[in-house]
Amino acid sequence: MIPSIINHLHFDRADISFWKKFRLFFTVGIVVLLLGCIKTAIHYYGFEFLELNRLLTSGIGGAIFIIGFLLSSILADYKETERIPADIRTAIEAIDGDLESFAAQNPNFDLIECRAILIGVIDRLRRGLDHAKSHKDIPPALDEIAKLTPIFGCLEGMGMAANFVVRLRTTQDVIRRAMLRIYHIQRVEFVPSVHVLVQTLVLSIVAMLLFLKTEGDPASAIMFGFITYMFVYALYLVRLLEQPFAKGHGSVDDVSFFLLDELETKLRDAVGQNADPHPARPSEV
Repeated sequence: MIPSIINHLHFDRADISFWKKFRLFFTVGIVVLLLGCIKTAIHYYGFEFLELNRLLTSGIGGAIFIIGFLLSSILADYKETERIPADIRTAIEAIDGDLESFAAQNPNFDLIECRAILIGVIDRLRRGLDHAKSHKDIPPALDEIAKLTPIFGCLEGMGMAANFVVRLRTTQDVIRRAMLRIYHIQRVEFVPSVHVLVQTLVLSIVAMLLFLKTEGDPASAIMFGFITYMFVYALYLVRLLEQPFAKGHGSVDDVSFFLLDELETKLRDAVGQNADPHPARPSEV
């Protein structure tokens, strides 16, 4: 019975370790425990001076509403970013398919070089979003995309119809636009004033709870832990969602690149490792 319930709650996904999935939970839990210790010391030494009244409870309710509203806006942007890997894969596969058809009729065309460039685009994007690159080193990926421009410029002279060349250039622009969108998201903070508002609200509520007069019973401790956990978790969540492409940071909240991983494997199999000028990426843990 219990294993069945756990399976329905999706706690046992094989592709995500328990620690990675609950990393933020444990991090926030440690912060809440520290705040609980501070609250205990304040209560023990009699530094509590705030009385529980309707104004305080109304302030907490208003803060919950504002933070929930802001989180809903950030989550809407996060859902938009989840479509970017699919757009990139669609565009790369469209370019690869058109060039493969053209190469079948023109043996002089170097399809392996083009596929190596497409592999390089994915590889540079992944490396640029890694923790070692501060999750925002996208210019190398843009430079890799630019390598396709002179190749496309020669296709019409090699016999490709002009409308197909235009299609390839348009698809190239789709990839470039997606890269620039990622670059903008990772470098620019989403409405800095929003983050200041959330941070000040959380700090103010936690400070009021610390100096709020309590009876020191288990019920008060549980309510203090619950409310501080909710606010501190929201604070960490806003920080995580503002950079949805933060790879290699030990989080499972970043946008998945499994579509691009599958495409890269497919392209590498097509050209062979010996024909690829870029080193194979290390296996993901």
